[in-house]
Amino acid sequence: MIEKAKQELEKLLNGNKNFVNSTPTLKNITLETLNKYAFHQEPYACVLTCSDSRVVPEIIFDCGIGELFVIRVAGMTTGANVVESIEYAVKKLKVSLLILLGHDDCGVMKYAKEHYPEPTEHFSSILKCVYPVLDKKEDITCHNFFAQQHTIWVEDYLMKHSVIINEAVKNNKLYIAKCHFNHSTGIVNIIDN
Repeated sequence: MIEKAKQELEKLLNGNKNFVNSTPTLKNITLETLNKYAFHQEPYACVLTCSDSRVVPEIIFDCGIGELFVIRVAGMTTGANVVESIEYAVKKLKVSLLILLGHDDCGVMKYAKEHYPEPTEHFSSILKCVYPVLDKKEDITCHNFFAQQHTIWVEDYLMKHSVIINEAVKNNKLYIAKCHFNHSTGIVNIIDN
């Protein structure tokens, strides 16, 4: 199963090359494709990413309808809804690949840095998911590095707070790829811990 997930990841990274080279394949984006999946879905990957309007997984990975199960939330933050959405993809849709996709110039990371360590009246649940990275007392001056560290934190959070995700990873039914999207190049890079 893990080998299949790694093949799917490679396919998505090749799709990203199409995006970067301005040679998208424009496949599976018709009403005919939608009709094919009218009463079921078979995504091969789940993507958790930010709501940022510049980060559109289907476009940057050159995918069409029915290929990705995408969960978007400001700052790629986590909470019960997000965890359960991923669990649904893993348990019910049987996806074998989970991509955690952070990105450059994330407004949530900037906002968190500006207001750390004090909670704010607004966006408190978002900040609760971001501050733990800053709590590590590392010298995080770059927002993009902060976003990458947050992606690593999200993986750890999911493994600790979801039996479904944890067991799927341990039983080689799910592969988690930590990725980062660079706005200036359009390239999606894998993050090493």
